[in-house]
Amino acid sequence: MEPKIHLHVLASGSKGNAAVVEGPAGSVLIDCGLSLRELRRRADELGANVDDLEAVLVTHEHADHTSGLRVLSNNCDGELIATTGTASARSDLLALPFSLISHDETLEIAGMVVSAFPTSHDVADPIGLLFSVADDEGEVVDSVGWCTDTGYLTAEALGALRGVRILGIESNHDSEMLAHGPYPAFLKRRVAGEHGHLSNDQCAEALPLLVGPDTETVVALHLSEKNNRPSVCIRTLAAALDAEVMGSGVEARTPDGRVSIVAASQTEPLTIW
Repeated sequence: MEPKIHLHVLASGSKGNAAVVEGPAGSVLIDCGLSLRELRRRADELGANVDDLEAVLVTHEHADHTSGLRVLSNNCDGELIATTGTASARSDLLALPFSLISHDETLEIAGMVVSAFPTSHDVADPIGLLFSVADDEGEVVDSVGWCTDTGYLTAEALGALRGVRILGIESNHDSEMLAHGPYPAFLKRRVAGEHGHLSNDQCAEALPLLVGPDTETVVALHLSEKNNRPSVCIRTLAAALDAEVMGSGVEARTPDGRVSIVAASQTEPLTIW
């Protein structure tokens, strides 16, 4: 695929999440769990635009995805978009001017078709997102998938994410690290449950189903600081695609060089062209 969409992951993790999807006719923001100052700083570092957004798409109501929304909405003309469940989940979100969508709705924003699909998390009505651009004949010429904060991949998620050029997918925890880590038992059960977070092994199991001929980059999202390591995550995902882990240990590439696997960070922003 010739790139028509660019992904800028500004932050990914339990302390704050935000990503810019840059389309042919503008940019949209996925979630806003950063302060406006930090959002702008990281966007500027990557050459991304968060001051002239077409829309802000909110995947669910947890604070690490929404804590910066109120200030952003006062400084941004972009449309705030969320499901009814997300927009009404907390009193501070009820006060914001959301446009409401269903978890299977399709929109046209910034020159892209944006399709929502349901995920599985312990919140009201969470979504993942598929961004695509088509040519004049209606053939998809570029696509980006985004799926994080989900205990398993729903059938709709599997269908939406299959074959995208850039696959952003959760790889939250290593199961052994979680089992023997510092979390209390109830939190371990929550993280590992069907309404929690995808493990490295779950993500790896899905990759052969999702990576297609047009897939160029897999971005592992929402890595736990206590129950995962980038090198552990990358090694697990690489094995699923027979990819070779590169020297630094935080990137892998298939033998033909066609597909790269990288891990998004809580602190270091990342651009995928």
